[in-house]
Amino acid sequence: MAGRSAAATAARGGLFAYGTLQFAEVLTALFDRVPESVPAIAAGWRAARLRGLSYPGLAPGSSHAPGVLLTGLSELEWRILDAYEDTEYDLVAVELDGPVTALTYRYTKHELVLDDDWSAAEFAGRHLAAFAIQCRYWRMAQDF
Repeated sequence: MAGRSAAATAARGGLFAYGTLQFAEVLTALFDRVPESVPAIAAGWRAARLRGLSYPGLAPGSSHAPGVLLTGLSELEWRILDAYEDTEYDLVAVELDGPVTALTYRYTKHELVLDDDWSAAEFAGRHLAAFAIQCRYWRMAQDF
């Protein structure tokens, strides 16, 4: 998909979240709400651990990336997501179980992608509380 225009993406439906955006604490820090979501799986992708980072990157793989499909995102929320995901991620369409097509942020710094998968449970236990606070401070510093 060329570009990451919030107006264009807002009309396209949901976001497949496979990493930190699965957590209510992170979504609340970014949006002051938790959008509607349903469990989803992206076959042919994996949520990969990234060297030196607590969050994952979506990378091609032979496994299935579990996550959630977030729906009902506003244009402002898409702009927040585009800024939050920064240039380390490209916004691309993926096929989910269902079948459903959704947008997701695919990781672009291939040199940091590790062979093992990221663990949402490990992240929740070790990093989530501090990560959500960082997200809240980041959001407060933004001018949307």
